[in-house]
Amino acid sequence: MKESISENIRCITKDDPEYPVKMKQYPSMPNKLYVKGRLPLAEKPAVAVIGARMCSPYGRIQAFRYAKVLSEAGIQIISGMALGIDSEGHKGALEGKMPTFAVLGSGVDVCYPRANRKLYERILWEGGGVISECPPGTQPMPWCFPARNRIISALADAVLIVEAKENSGSLITAGFALEQGKMVYAIPGAVTDALSRGCHKLIYDGAGIAYSPEIILEELEICTKTDIKSDEKNDLGLASDLNMVYSCLDLRPKNVDYIVRKTGFSPGQVSNYLIELMLQGLITECGKHYYTRT
Repeated sequence: MKESISENIRCITKDDPEYPVKMKQYPSMPNKLYVKGRLPLAEKPAVAVIGARMCSPYGRIQAFRYAKVLSEAGIQIISGMALGIDSEGHKGALEGKMPTFAVLGSGVDVCYPRANRKLYERILWEGGGVISECPPGTQPMPWCFPARNRIISALADAVLIVEAKENSGSLITAGFALEQGKMVYAIPGAVTDALSRGCHKLIYDGAGIAYSPEIILEELEICTKTDIKSDEKNDLGLASDLNMVYSCLDLRPKNVDYIVRKTGFSPGQVSNYLIELMLQGLITECGKHYYTRT
């Protein structure tokens, strides 16, 4: 049932039809959600864009750029409204003209950090929402932020880590996403950059390499304006097809039938691409006709 807190904040319980369907399938989800504005639309794809608070100029630019491109393609952006990468993700989403949604580690009526007051108001003004499991008036506490990360990943169809240190909280979100069966992507950076070590560790462990926003759009099976026919594009056809097959795989074994359904390729094509990926050392056959990333 839906409990009214005030005219601006709603409490949505787990048995209410408005409670997000994506969250209902996971036992660790809260029994109540407090919402200011609205919740993400179930019928539209959503991507979480998260990363370091103390990010680099490179990270800020990439978070904004990726979120803007995804937003322009009709994807809802989920993040935590923290300083740094989270904020740039929300701003990029708003620039792309799609509503964006902030999951807070405080009550939805407590703007944290305070420096993000204008962003908080813009998220609501432009049709998005602010979400929390914490009752109104709850001040931010350290334990609230790791807990809210499981909600961020649950609401998303995929998670993009832009910059993260080796022990970053963003890796906690990535862990929740993997447990929930979500695809995790990371943007690579310089090998000497501490802010990229968390991303590189995720990639080493099997996360997708988000070297362009289009990689995520392909995973979500969304066509973009850049999907044009040209000689240059045709020359890259094989690399693109290989990437589609590779993006179907992670650290959990997948069989050929799954990849056929996901890509639309014939079994023969999939088998050939799998062989090529194995020869490149990118994947391994862990059982008969079952494959994982290396």
